[in-house]
Amino acid sequence: MDVKGLSKYDLNKYCAVLADLFPFANELNSMARQSAAERAWSAISRFYDNCKKKVLGKKGFPKFKKHCRSVEYKTTGWKLSATRKSITFSDKKGIGTLKLKGTYDLNYYDIKQIKRVRLVRRADGYYAQFAISVDQKVETQPTGQVAGIDLGLKYFIADNKGNVEVSPQFYRKSEKQLNRANRKKSKKYDKSLKKALLPQSANYHKARNRYARKHLRVSRQRKEYCKRLAYSVIQSNDLVAYEDLNVKGMVKNRHLAKSISDAGWSTFRSWLEYFGYKYGKVTVAVPPHNTSQNCSNCGAKVKKSLSTRTHVCHHCNYVEDRDVNASINILKRGLTTVGHTGSYAWGDLPSWAVGVTLPSYGESGNQESPSL
Repeated sequence: MDVKGLSKYDLNKYCAVLADLFPFANELNSMARQSAAERAWSAISRFYDNCKKKVLGKKGFPKFKKHCRSVEYKTTGWKLSATRKSITFSDKKGIGTLKLKGTYDLNYYDIKQIKRVRLVRRADGYYAQFAISVDQKVETQPTGQVAGIDLGLKYFIADNKGNVEVSPQFYRKSEKQLNRANRKKSKKYDKSLKKALLPQSANYHKARNRYARKHLRVSRQRKEYCKRLAYSVIQSNDLVAYEDLNVKGMVKNRHLAKSISDAGWSTFRSWLEYFGYKYGKVTVAVPPHNTSQNCSNCGAKVKKSLSTRTHVCHHCNYVEDRDVNASINILKRGLTTVGHTGSYAWGDLPSWAVGVTLPSYGESGNQESPSL
């Protein structure tokens, strides 16, 4: 904000200056400070890119984080035990030795393959994330099948063959429990303590933690569902075409915002592109314009409202489910782009985005994963 034209290396140099000014920063490992600078640079570079691409909407400066719930170490500041069942942090923060619980066996990997270790605090405890350099590409036998996928609210996905998956609506099913937990939390909040700048009671923090754990469970249900469904789609097809939806703009609709957020379309797309890259399958994102309005049989445009769930073409008398008709149009558009030059959906990502594809924010043009 104060220095225009700031670069990534300027932030790394500034870490040493901050370490001299603030004792809490000096206690942290030097590479952990650099990781925080890289995380800040990812937000700054995204701001620069949005300005250059002239993305619609406000493009304000990156926001400052009031509470940081994670710290990331690179190759120093930590050491695994001989059995790989515990990890010791050697900086001056006093974390010490932590016991690792879980089913992942770190003995399978060499220490040199572990590039970063990240400690994350969530509502139900602390987690250690290991960024490991491995070859994620797996050779599979071609299935000879292609699929076009339409994302919706009634059906989570509908393909060109007529197969549909009903939207699970994890948030809607847990909404009563979430609202009840939120009311219990609010009853324990004391405004007088807030005015006096005093901490809230222990019962309030317990209620807040219970409320947070319920939200965490819902988000994990949604993520696991999207992950398994994306894996199933990729394993069954050699090419998958899907809509390049501008979810960020769609959630501004106050009538459908809750349902769209509950669906988890962006999460499904991220895992679909990830599994496509891993198993050598082609994933193509096509523009969604008029995929629901055009007839997949004759190509004529048949206008219909969102409440109309059946596509009836008056030109060729073709009748089909609205979502299935859209999935056929999506597949046709996806097949026309295969082999053409386009922007790939995968590239070099920062460590915090391992397994995640950055959203396109609604730019025009198709995205295609590298064909192997």
